[in-house]
Amino acid sequence: MSLNRRIILSATLVMLIFISLTALTLERAFYDSAESALRDRMTSSLFALMAAAEVDESGLIMPTDELDALLGLPSSGVYAYVTSKTGDLLWRSSSVLGANPPPPFALDRGENQFSKSRIGDIDYFTLAYGVNWAPEADALALTFVMSTDLSSFKRQIVYYRATLWGWLLGMALLLLLSQALILRWGLRPLRKVGDELSNIESGKQERIEDTYPLEISRLTDNINILLEHEREHKARYRNALGDLAHSLKTPLAVLKSSLAGKDPETIAAFDEQIKRMNTIVEYQLQRAATAGSTGIGQQIDVETAVTRLTDSLLKVYKDRQYVLEVNIEPSLVFKGDEGDLMEILGNLLDNAFKWCRQRIVITAEHKGKKLNIRIEDDGTGMEPEQVKQLLKRGMRADETMPGHGIGLSIVNNIVRAYRGKLEIQRSELGGVAASVVL
Repeated sequence: MSLNRRIILSATLVMLIFISLTALTLERAFYDSAESALRDRMTSSLFALMAAAEVDESGLIMPTDELDALLGLPSSGVYAYVTSKTGDLLWRSSSVLGANPPPPFALDRGENQFSKSRIGDIDYFTLAYGVNWAPEADALALTFVMSTDLSSFKRQIVYYRATLWGWLLGMALLLLLSQALILRWGLRPLRKVGDELSNIESGKQERIEDTYPLEISRLTDNINILLEHEREHKARYRNALGDLAHSLKTPLAVLKSSLAGKDPETIAAFDEQIKRMNTIVEYQLQRAATAGSTGIGQQIDVETAVTRLTDSLLKVYKDRQYVLEVNIEPSLVFKGDEGDLMEILGNLLDNAFKWCRQRIVITAEHKGKKLNIRIEDDGTGMEPEQVKQLLKRGMRADETMPGHGIGLSIVNNIVRAYRGKLEIQRSELGGVAASVVL
């Protein structure tokens, strides 16, 4: 997962948690505020109703016109009634007609009650006060009750909730979009570094060239230093190996020429050891010079490399007529050292030209992230035991053929350096099929 995506996902998660908690807090605060406002309105209406009530010798007298218009409208959602100390209904508002509000009840003098109840599928807030209308001993004990249907109250809460979530989500989306743009701008230097590293890996440039902010300039400088040291080290190493090879060839040639005039047995013994030393030097030099898979280097066109080698080998083995069948994917490239690829192809193609009767088939393709090269011939082939021996240094299939017997072992070492695999099998053409996976 990319750094940009990680930050966006983390910010989104934090934003969702923050918005959810904020929405719940604001919704709770609005609910409490709305409930408090409704209770205040009910209290005002109840006190106004109490102020309009009168008591005479006949009992409670209420005004014919309710002070609140909703109390005079049947099933309006706002209901009022007055009960005696025994809970008997003394008066009720016109709004009770056709409705089923909470049943009447009585409270003691000075007692007040605010409660929530449910009748059927409708919720109500109920506010009640218990009073004694006159201070005399035979004073009339009354309970004034005001009930409100919560349907409109709930609609108000639902509307507020929808509005609140809509605005909060809109703001969150705007914030996330702004953050994404800021991150894109802030992480642009890192993307440029990635692009430059890709160009270095593909061989389009040799070092990181752009100028970067202080936070990552140290990293880019160190990468450039590392790349430069790696190139210098490889160059010095190969130059030293070349000098070593030239230095060893001269003493070996002197030893060989000094054998002139010696008896045949001595010449044969020295000649065998000199050949062996030559073989060891050549093998170890080639093994040490193998670049291996560094992930940084040129992209070598496989078809071009195969064409160069086959053209040369057709000139070397011009005394025979060959039928070459080349099947290589267009634009197929090898990411690595050109010398390593030429060494692999050169050894395998040279063996195919040596041992085939007439036909050679060369196939190269990509399978997933791996490069597959297969070279087949129609020669005599070999047994599995021979294959194991040929992968050892200095072993040859036919001592009469020229060579040092290190070709396949060198190929095997190079392939292993690239964490690949070399397989030698019997070909459907009758000869050998050498498969290299890199």
